[in-house]
Amino acid sequence: LIPRFWDVEQGEICIGGVDIRRIATAKLMDMVSFVFQDTFLFYDTLYENITVGSPVATKEKVIAAAKAAQCHDFIEKLPQGYETRIGDKGVFLSGGEAQRICVARAILKNAPILVLDEATAFADPENEHKMQMALQSLIKNKTVIVIAHRLSSIVSAHQIVVMKEGRIVQCGIHDVLSTAEGVYKNMWDAYTNAYQWTLNKNWKTEKNHERKELIEQNFTKHKLSRRDFGDGWFYGEWIAFTHLWLIVDTYYST
Repeated sequence: LIPRFWDVEQGEICIGGVDIRRIATAKLMDMVSFVFQDTFLFYDTLYENITVGSPVATKEKVIAAAKAAQCHDFIEKLPQGYETRIGDKGVFLSGGEAQRICVARAILKNAPILVLDEATAFADPENEHKMQMALQSLIKNKTVIVIAHRLSSIVSAHQIVVMKEGRIVQCGIHDVLSTAEGVYKNMWDAYTNAYQWTLNKNWKTEKNHERKELIEQNFTKHKLSRRDFGDGWFYGEWIAFTHLWLIVDTYYST
């Protein structure tokens, strides 16, 4: 709604007290930066991909934006540095690296309004930390709207709006929402409890022997055998998550 991909049917969205429908499209786009879940990089050099945010930017500003976005170091390790062309000679970026290029692009644009749409969705733990550092540089002195399922990225937000089935069901700050009964607390509890999951390699206790027996029964049920896993043997926990059974495997050599 902010960039007017669609217009509101009721009410209005204002920037500085002006209805965005009264703002010229080019001017509105200059006022808003986006970092989307699905990144898009041009078949061009990394330098040119970053300068999309500001085509007239100097090289010094481009490098400063890349450093702030935590991508300068990996760019320097590429065959031609900033002049490396994406896709050439097998040069591809991970999801987290590509997102940080998009963050550098947004930092260079320096628009007053920033929309982050699942900006850390593809980041592994190491990349997520770097993404968070990059975003801290990006959001300074800006109005930031974050769309996220990864709750760690919104705990410091001044206002959290919880949506369910297309409707607002809760509003508030993290400290309040995480203790009040409701959708947000349920999601936060599930998120924090997940960090307590462990894989126990000690199968000597009675409880773990029972788990081992249950796992072997499940392997038999699904027509799996030790030979399916080569010279080693995989033990794990069978976890029912929604309608999908997953095996979390731990390898033990024999």
